[in-house]
Amino acid sequence: MTAHVLPFLAWIGIMMIPMDNLPWRYAFQAAVTALLLLWLRPWRFYTAPAIRHLPAATVIGAAVFLVWIGPELPWIYHFPYLNDLYLRYGIRPLGIITGSDTVHPYAPETCGWPLALVRLAGSAFVIAPAEEFFWRGFLYRWMVHRDFLSVPERPLHVWIFVLTAVLFGLEHDRWLVGIVAGLAYGGLYARTRCLGAAVMAHRVTNLLLGLHVLAAGAYHFW
Repeated sequence: MTAHVLPFLAWIGIMMIPMDNLPWRYAFQAAVTALLLLWLRPWRFYTAPAIRHLPAATVIGAAVFLVWIGPELPWIYHFPYLNDLYLRYGIRPLGIITGSDTVHPYAPETCGWPLALVRLAGSAFVIAPAEEFFWRGFLYRWMVHRDFLSVPERPLHVWIFVLTAVLFGLEHDRWLVGIVAGLAYGGLYARTRCLGAAVMAHRVTNLLLGLHVLAAGAYHFW
């Protein structure tokens, strides 16, 4: 259990430490979590993802990325009621950044490119696997049976599957699209019977989101 839980708890714990310099805290957070993942190697309990899983993981990851940014793209301004509804109820207040994105703490103009790239790498290659090993690898199966490593990917336990996706979504400021992401990653895991496929999809989402943030200056997503 430690290999699945400790990296994620370390990530959450460091995130809660009050600190004025958020980019440096994120760098420390990513470094500690990465070291824990490398030390504990939670992937040793699973079969390695196969090349055949790559297309589905890429499509799911890209689709989640589009769902994630879609409600905040300019098209929604043509539907002011829908825009207001999403901003009011679909995002927790801390997820709404006001003012210019160029003064956002993770913007290169503010923290410098090295720390901005650390933010990108940490999101795609550290927190994505840490979350998948916790939420799908551990929690979902632990709620099915305390000896969670003995729980097969199928048959799908629907209500526990949905509850896990909801809890995963509530971890994020953008909780509504977070739930959709949790359903997508969990569904891919169940379909392929390979947690590595869900990890790949999550990495694709976070990598595309990070590249979008840097290319479009949409730092409110960070």
